[in-house]
Amino acid sequence: MRRACWPSPSRARSAAPRCGRRPWWRSSGSSPRGDPNVAQIPHSHFVYLEGLRLRGTDEQQRLLFGEVLAGAQIANAQSERGTKTVRDIRTRLVKRPGGALVLTGEKHYATGSLFADWLAVLALDGRDRLQVAYVPTDTPGVEVVDDWDGMGQRTTGSGSVHLRDVPVDPRLVLAQHVTLSGPQLYGARAQLLHAAIDAGIAAGALADAVDVVQRLSRPWFEAGVARASDDPLVIQRFGELTCALRAAEALVARAAEQLDALADTTLTAEDAAGASLAVATAKIAADRAAIEITNALFEVAGTRSSLDELNLHRHWRNARTHTLHDPVRWKVQHLGRHTLNGLLPEQHSAL
Repeated sequence: MRRACWPSPSRARSAAPRCGRRPWWRSSGSSPRGDPNVAQIPHSHFVYLEGLRLRGTDEQQRLLFGEVLAGAQIANAQSERGTKTVRDIRTRLVKRPGGALVLTGEKHYATGSLFADWLAVLALDGRDRLQVAYVPTDTPGVEVVDDWDGMGQRTTGSGSVHLRDVPVDPRLVLAQHVTLSGPQLYGARAQLLHAAIDAGIAAGALADAVDVVQRLSRPWFEAGVARASDDPLVIQRFGELTCALRAAEALVARAAEQLDALADTTLTAEDAAGASLAVATAKIAADRAAIEITNALFEVAGTRSSLDELNLHRHWRNARTHTLHDPVRWKVQHLGRHTLNGLLPEQHSAL
């Protein structure tokens, strides 16, 4: 079994790392500033804690919130490969003779699983209802495999999880089908975090573009200037990129304010839809800003920016990889349907 590569916060409490991989702060350039890998690792931690806050029983909250307050981290084990769509689940939570609950299945892209103490596992019960089973990563039958090989977001710990007759505490099973029923903000909150990560990638790339152009880039000879930062065409492009970034950041902040305003209120279908569409708008803008700015970085900085020693391509690789999460083309569809025909979007975990 291959597990997390730094100390377990809630069990061993050891200061020694559990294996010898390079620390994240040395994996993406010289500074951890704006590292989207670090931002994505706890994404599921926050999302599944929100599910507990919304629908968890007092006992579930007492047990798991207590673990988290003691330092534990939760990761997801939700996505599966080879299914018809990303929403199809084959992992089963079944009751054996005698009443014992067990999990069996294969999960992939389990972000943060290598660093986690608990897994939030999506599974279907005997009535084909979606459940979340909270399982300690050191439970017999759990194997977390360090096999994520994406071109970007390389240090998110998004390995595979093999579940072989894993015993489950029945007190730690949450009805996900109930969480996602009726008007809810669960999906919008999860999507807002993804939008913030994309905006952060864009901001980090723009900051590095400024640094490289000011320190390393040479002006194009036709510009007739002494510094690349004085080239009017480069200045024009930085103005455009700044506008794209600030628009994305503003939309993320606005969507967050809208979600906060609805917190702990009795939601109507219109409230939930409005919040989801606000987050969808932010996600579209952040997605586009991240892709545009991480690509334009090389355009404004010149040939030297492509050198591996600068590792600037990490921004584009991270953006291109992370923005594949929940395609924005469908968010555009929901916005268009609502604006043109007044249709409310379906409530689910990806909107």
